Amino acid sequence: MIRSIFITSAEPYSGKTLVAIGLFEAILRKTKKVAFFKPIVRDTDTNEKDKNIEIILDRYGLKQEYNDSFVFYGKEAQNLIGQGKQDEFLDAIIKKYKVLEESNDFVVCEGSDYIGEGSFFEFDINALIAKNLGLPIFIIGQGLGREINEILNPIKLAIDAFRHQDSKIIGILVNRVLPDRREEILKAMHENLPKDAGFFSVIPSDETLSSPSVREVAKQLNAKVLYGEDKMDNLITCFQSVAMQLGNYFEYVKPGSIAITPGDRNDILMGALQINQSRSYPNIAGIILTGGMVPSGNIKKLLDGIPEILPILSVNTYTFETSVNASNVVSTIDKESKRKIEISQMLFEKYVDVNALEEKVMSMLPSGMTPKMFIYHLQKLASNNRKRIVLPEGSDDRILKAVDLLQKKDVVDMYILGDPVSVKARSASLGLHIDFEKTPVIDPANSKDSKRYAKTLFNIRKDKGVTFETACDLMTDVSYFGTMMVHLGDADGMVSGAAHTTQHTIRPALQFIKTKPGYNVVSSVFFMCLDDRVVAYGDCAINPNPTAEELAEIAIASAETSKKFSIEPKIAMLSYSSGDSGKGAEVEKVREATRIVKEKHPELMIEGPIQYDAAVDMTVGKSKLPNSKVAGQASVLIFPDLNTGNNTYKAVQRETGAIAIGPVLQGLNKPVNDLSRGCTVEDIVNTVVITAIQAQDQ
Repeated sequence: MIRSIFITSAEPYSGKTLVAIGLFEAILRKTKKVAFFKPIVRDTDTNEKDKNIEIILDRYGLKQEYNDSFVFYGKEAQNLIGQGKQDEFLDAIIKKYKVLEESNDFVVCEGSDYIGEGSFFEFDINALIAKNLGLPIFIIGQGLGREINEILNPIKLAIDAFRHQDSKIIGILVNRVLPDRREEILKAMHENLPKDAGFFSVIPSDETLSSPSVREVAKQLNAKVLYGEDKMDNLITCFQSVAMQLGNYFEYVKPGSIAITPGDRNDILMGALQINQSRSYPNIAGIILTGGMVPSGNIKKLLDGIPEILPILSVNTYTFETSVNASNVVSTIDKESKRKIEISQMLFEKYVDVNALEEKVMSMLPSGMTPKMFIYHLQKLASNNRKRIVLPEGSDDRILKAVDLLQKKDVVDMYILGDPVSVKARSASLGLHIDFEKTPVIDPANSKDSKRYAKTLFNIRKDKGVTFETACDLMTDVSYFGTMMVHLGDADGMVSGAAHTTQHTIRPALQFIKTKPGYNVVSSVFFMCLDDRVVAYGDCAINPNPTAEELAEIAIASAETSKKFSIEPKIAMLSYSSGDSGKGAEVEKVREATRIVKEKHPELMIEGPIQYDAAVDMTVGKSKLPNSKVAGQASVLIFPDLNTGNNTYKAVQRETGAIAIGPVLQGLNKPVNDLSRGCTVEDIVNTVVITAIQAQDQ
């Protein structure tokens, strides 16, 4: 069984970061314990850490230290080999690798970067390392702006070198090619590379990955950040040297550009700031002031008082030299580049034959419903039967960022509610690339459907005293408008709550979507993605103090929801005592709820009352309830009241770093889901995907 893979590039700047992220993500869906290892890292004079190690450790929360993830700096490795200490060199690498291998199911290894004076030396060393660790090779080449032979020749040399060391090659990937050349290059690979060199993949270049951020520019130009530190992730499409009159600059300004101008050109500085405030001109990424001159006096006072100011950098070099230096800035990815990391992962998924990768590498890996597998499974389910989800809170930046990611994942269709001009302008200022043809923005106050929706609401609620005028007013509310879209089938589900209360989100659903037949209450579950498994917690968001009958209904609904998402329900009805040991009203309520579930659904595995530790810990479970089929292995945990459930899920989330997906509402005729106002972009993405899957039952 293969337990590791060695990623290596045929030359510098081939995009190993993208492949490392994508490969790591793919393997995590097959096994829960994966480590990252890079034997040789680049030399640094600033104690800067290796970017790829930092990205992987940070993104996936690996329980390994940075210093355990590498062995040598480049010069250390060269010195050892140069002194004839090859065995000492290899022994040190094997020792650290084995520590990771023994405590993990899989290890992703990455070769060195081929940057600097020792690049030719590094190539042979990478082949030597891979051979002695017995690892299969995944080779990466790069194709931007190159002819076919220029792309393939370095790859052929790499194949020969690794085969000379008797290493097995399981795949070859060419990165960063022009999108319209992808098929041409893939065909050339099949025609010109060895047939037994594994599977072939080609990934097209991406504008976002090719664009450096203002932070990268500041670092590589050794610039001082004067203003806009909170917008240093702005992406730069081009550099513009501005020495002309301000009016002429307006004719040439480009979206995403950064203006390079002498530090005493206050007119250009003020004009560039105004460009970013005007809807008549594209947004720029920032300004670089040259010559070491910085704003002072009234100009500084003015700048100090501008909120939401774009980045302004200062460099000591003059304008021409700064422009030359800027042209040599390299776009990289580090752990702060969240958007670039997400795009890298999505490009890998889209263009790499993951099935072939699994066949070559992962066919015998341990399986189980790990968090990464769960989220991957959700996205697959959603994409198999696409649904339309409406997002009422188009004025929230997190919603727009989630839409941007969801469009790239390409698993659901969406509508955004809000003012189209404001939403599109905000999206552009955030540097997002939302396709508003695919995801329309609807303004409830000016929609052609508003009157039709109001008539429907009036007919449903007139017996409750709602007039037609009141219904028209309610339809300007995004929650009512979005819920009516779902009710009438113009959307399949709704996700809201990032900027609204739970009550504001679900009140319209209770008024006219209403509960499913056989359900009397709307309840919720959170999918808690723990280190090694996914469990469902219910109800942690809706019902403050359910009766025994309501608690039984919550348990049944939670079991059905869990089945829908491929979690086998083993239900634990939680209380402060286990089995027959406890007495009291609260215990009796849980005991009665358990009896009701058994009576209505004898096929369900359920235990209650049971304490939390006995529900999830096998040793405790066997000692307290030795004959139970649920104790120690519960996958659906039902809390006796909202106070207990809400506090428990938040405590587990904060203390363990678990991902909490939800609340997922259950019991409604059509899916409407509520977000926490403290939700992250990832929370929104996951909730939208879950809502789309729920809608598949309609």
